[in-house]
Amino acid sequence: MTEQTSLRGNVRSGRTRSGGTSQKSAPARAGAQAAKSGFGKKTIALVYDFDGTLSPRPMQEYTFLPKIGEDPKAFWRECNETARAQDADPLITYMHLMYKKAKARGVRIDRDDLVALGRDVELFPGVDEWFGAMAEYIQIRSELSQGVELRHYLISSGLVEIIEGTRIRPHFHNVFASEYWFDPYDLPYPKRVITDTGKTQYLFRINKGIEKLGDSINEHMPEAERPIPFSNMIYFGDGDTDVPSMAVTRKNGGHAIAVHAGGKARTKCVNLFKAGRCDFFAQADYRRGSELFKRTTLLIDRILADIRVQEETWRMARAIER
Repeated sequence: MTEQTSLRGNVRSGRTRSGGTSQKSAPARAGAQAAKSGFGKKTIALVYDFDGTLSPRPMQEYTFLPKIGEDPKAFWRECNETARAQDADPLITYMHLMYKKAKARGVRIDRDDLVALGRDVELFPGVDEWFGAMAEYIQIRSELSQGVELRHYLISSGLVEIIEGTRIRPHFHNVFASEYWFDPYDLPYPKRVITDTGKTQYLFRINKGIEKLGDSINEHMPEAERPIPFSNMIYFGDGDTDVPSMAVTRKNGGHAIAVHAGGKARTKCVNLFKAGRCDFFAQADYRRGSELFKRTTLLIDRILADIRVQEETWRMARAIER
């Protein structure tokens, strides 16, 4: 069951099929209008990394690299060595090498091929059911605050095209990921590259409601007009590449959960927790009853309580003004 069909009653769902297609042209004015008509800060945003967070391995290892006959370990080693030797960005380097090697092997992979490859991406246990389960939980727990909306976002250095082909893409309100420009007469080249620190830009886009990438987020927007406060966000990541996003989210009053695949990977999450980068950590088991499920819903309960307190404060302030 998809998020849209499972959200009933108090929980509303909003999502777009591509970057910012449902975006209002004047989010600041929209926020101000919402503040006048009713308490508008009732959207909860669950924001995810992809590789290592929702999926055990980098998405390219399930799809692109096998198609061109490339060993994953050898490919990533070459990417790192090339980036260091050329003083280049590692993400741009991997996007360039993927198609350089495909061309050398005479393998043509266009955008539609990349989307089709997304069907083969493996997900952690319970990911398919997670979105509906979160919606149902919030529906039950938000009875005292009508109109709570749940949104899922994805911010990844992986490829938009492959993500579009995964079975979970319809659950996301928006996806911000690296992407190619395709030219029929030349090699594809990077259209957008999302780095570790660059991910934080998209957190502020979610916060300000400016999800259309052509619109600047640099103009000041009062906190009262921002539709999704950081305090209503939970960021999910798996390692060092997520540290900037975790730090920004928590510094601004939000929450973060580090996930791991078990074994030695747990150590990284323990270190993130000790460093104050995350509220909780858990194994990447998204099934009901798991530690991840329990710790996520604990933070959701806190967010819902904060929403109720803020809404009551807002009502009192409005009553005094009258």
